[in-house]
Amino acid sequence: MDMLLNPLNRWRRLRDDIPVMPGAFPLVGHLPAIVCDLPRLLRRAERTLGSHFWLDFGPAGHLMTCLDPDALALLRHKEVSSALIEEMAPDILGGTLVTLDGSAHRQARDGIKAAFLPRGLTEAGIGELFEPIIRAQVKAWRDRGEVAILPDTRNLMLKLTFSLMGIPAQDLSEWHRKYRQLLQLMVAPPIDLPGMPLRRGRAARDWIDAQSRQFIRDARARAARTGLINDMVSAFDCSDGALSDDVLVANIRLLLLAGHETSASTIAWMVIELAQHPELWDALVEEAQRVGAVPTGHEDLAQCPVAEALFRETLRMHPASSLVPRRAMQELQLGQRRIPAGTHLCIPLLHFSTSPLLHEAPDQFRLGRWLQRTEPIRPVDMLQFGAGPHVCMGYHLVWLELVQFSIALALTMQEAGVRPRLMSGVEKGRRYYPTAHPSMTVRIGFS
Repeated sequence: MDMLLNPLNRWRRLRDDIPVMPGAFPLVGHLPAIVCDLPRLLRRAERTLGSHFWLDFGPAGHLMTCLDPDALALLRHKEVSSALIEEMAPDILGGTLVTLDGSAHRQARDGIKAAFLPRGLTEAGIGELFEPIIRAQVKAWRDRGEVAILPDTRNLMLKLTFSLMGIPAQDLSEWHRKYRQLLQLMVAPPIDLPGMPLRRGRAARDWIDAQSRQFIRDARARAARTGLINDMVSAFDCSDGALSDDVLVANIRLLLLAGHETSASTIAWMVIELAQHPELWDALVEEAQRVGAVPTGHEDLAQCPVAEALFRETLRMHPASSLVPRRAMQELQLGQRRIPAGTHLCIPLLHFSTSPLLHEAPDQFRLGRWLQRTEPIRPVDMLQFGAGPHVCMGYHLVWLELVQFSIALALTMQEAGVRPRLMSGVEKGRRYYPTAHPSMTVRIGFS
């Protein structure tokens, strides 16, 4: 940790009577420690500064970080805005649901949410669409015998996302290339010159947005294209209120991003945990053999409690989004502190996902905490999907595809008499921000 903090910046100071975490570097602030070792950074800050402190996010400025459980209420608070997200990543998230508040958010959400509810997903045949793609991917892993798990789960999720969008097979290579360029906007330096990541990323975004507009036109013309886009457009056009197609375009881009990066990380961690805990693998295989086939509808998911518990416990232990930014629109009481209006806030989902105040034995990977529960799923159990008006519309879609993946993996590997085995360490090279994921180099063998 000491190597990730600036040894020349050790003095303590206050900002709005709240301590600033020492160790920030010029220009990049605490980003090296946030990216590479966020858990230890938060623990050190809590031990030395208390539950409220400022972290320096470099180009994004200082965010007041709160480790008090009261911070979770910010996800539902009417006077806390999500607009800060757009200011931090305008080129990639501008105009999407995650950045809108109030009536603008409700109107945009109401225009497309029907397509993402279980009924909409079932009517669109999304489970039947995903099943052969997932089975083909895990069979390829079995045949290869060893994979770099994160690159392979990213490839799988991109295939699933592109299938949702109804992209023709002959166009996939170009979409892959443009998507990789789009992702550069997450880390691109603010230098808009030919050949630089910012220029390439913006060009890719414009290309993807133009393709999305054509998808929308095709859907309205009832062209032969299929996929979730058609259902989004239909729900959008049937909704109340006049909305610009820009809303649809921005949220198709969000579907591409959210449907890929976060789910790929979660699936990678699921496989890593199965490789590290043979008893979990045995329980999953037993369930998969009892079920006998990959579920294709939400009504089938109740038959797969072990697979669902694996998905939920993985999200708890390894949240794909470790931090959520917000802005206080009025003065707030947060824990024992008064927070001035206009304060930029950081809600550390990673901290709360593994907090002993919220979870028993939080450092232990336990399927039993889900299998043995009698009460309904709580908002705190769904932190990765947000809360209140900003709860993620993709929740039911992710639930379906991750349970499908778990059952397909178990059935396919068991048929060949093999199981996942960890071939390398998992902590070195792990990342926590702007999205969290295991190292690209973690390898899983199947033997």
